Amino acid sequence: MSPLIRYIITRMSIGFALGASTAMALVVFTPEAIGSPSGPLEICMIIYGLGSTFAAGYLATALATGSDIRPGP
Repeated sequence: MSPLIRYIITRMSIGFALGASTAMALVVFTPEAIGSPSGPLEICMIIYGLGSTFAAGYLATALATGSDIRPGP
């Protein structure tokens, strides 16, 4: 696998995990803050919404700061 593809997949996976865990914490501890979701589809949509946003933000931040980018040979 290309190092660039591995870099993108890793950063997006970490960002999605952070966003999904944040969404689950919101659903469990303060459901009224996000409209008191009652069904499983609503909860999954909230998790996906925050997860995808965090994934894109984490990748963009990593690319902007140049973290872990090694110069080519």
